[in-house]
Amino acid sequence: MGPFLSSVQVIGGPLPVVLWVLAGLALVALAVRPLPRGRRVRWALVVVSALVLGALVGLLVCWVVGDVLNVFDVALSPVSRGWVAAAFGGLAVAVASLVRSRPARRAGAVGAALLFVLVGAVGVNADFGQYPTLASIVGASSFPDLPRALLDAERTSTAAAGAGVAGEPAKGVVGAVTIPATVSHFAARQALVYLPPAALVPNPPALPVLVMLSGQPGSPENLFLAGHIDAELDAYARQHDGLAPIIVAPDQLSAPDVNPMCVDSAIGNSATYLTVDVPAWIRANLHVDDGPGGWGIGGFSQGGTCSIQLGAAHPDLFGAILDISGELEPKVGSPAHTTAVGFGGDSAAYEAAKPLAILSAHTPYAATTAVFGAGSLDTKYTPWIATVEGAAAAAGMHTTLLSSPGTAHDWYTVRSIFSQALPVLARAWGLAS
Repeated sequence: MGPFLSSVQVIGGPLPVVLWVLAGLALVALAVRPLPRGRRVRWALVVVSALVLGALVGLLVCWVVGDVLNVFDVALSPVSRGWVAAAFGGLAVAVASLVRSRPARRAGAVGAALLFVLVGAVGVNADFGQYPTLASIVGASSFPDLPRALLDAERTSTAAAGAGVAGEPAKGVVGAVTIPATVSHFAARQALVYLPPAALVPNPPALPVLVMLSGQPGSPENLFLAGHIDAELDAYARQHDGLAPIIVAPDQLSAPDVNPMCVDSAIGNSATYLTVDVPAWIRANLHVDDGPGGWGIGGFSQGGTCSIQLGAAHPDLFGAILDISGELEPKVGSPAHTTAVGFGGDSAAYEAAKPLAILSAHTPYAATTAVFGAGSLDTKYTPWIATVEGAAAAAGMHTTLLSSPGTAHDWYTVRSIFSQALPVLARAWGLAS
């Protein structure tokens, strides 16, 4: 069942098109009723009024939920608002069709209503790029376990990382691994590892490693299924003799709806897992560069916030940082709630965990490369990213600020920023001149 679910595309492919066509036909079927001529005009006015009023209600819901209550902590784009408005418009027509109708037409109206909701959800999902397949929606794994033969830090070579390796495969490999939480006891889900072509040959060179973190809600798979970072890495490797960084994508959340904020707390010892358990596993199983000059940490949204928190707090471990659409501070709801659940009510500890405070406490940074980026349409996170980048530069980091044209707080931004950032990070690691 897993391979089938992974093969059904929810973004792109025939399924969304089929749903859109069916929704259009359903709307036409609801709009057409066998009525006397005098009542046809009245019914046409009802349909048009229902469409308009339903759409306005949908826009109002977007404003209340997205702007006033800020339920998602992300501004809804005009495209997403349009899909919600369209779904509500269709729902209003379906409700109007229930009045004074025969049972068969009422049943059809209920079915159409469900279809309109589904189409709206698919449209919003396409705008965010969150769930590309049915497997990603139901949480089914899309990646096999990484072969044990590839997990051997002793498969060493005397070749320099920048030298390339003859005869390497054309593409890298992504596989699932279990990273034990030996010290942290954090309830992490399986991680994903990307090995570039140069890491797949006998006696591979030591390569840089980038720890990448998903957003929240999310999982490590989002980085590959929605962010397509493996495709970007393969493209880079093709132009650089098979060389690219190794990617380790651990689970910093424990569950999609949990946000441990990359600190050690009652929610979970996420920070220790990411800075002790994960690095220990990497050194024991992968042939990677030694020292912070060949290590980096990055992520998107909540994962981006984690990357600047941990990267700034541990320059002895991570010499590079990639913050894509991160926040100004870790949070779970209001500041009061965040302080209570994540810091035991200690407001000073919460303040000290914010990226700007961490940067100030560890300045100056002598050899840290930090790349920041956000979507040009992301009006909320773009100013935050600029603020953190400015603070990082003032603290001595070698910073780069990027923008993803025409995207918002979504996985299209991740792919764009990651593609732009990869050459910058590679130069810092010595993979490219």
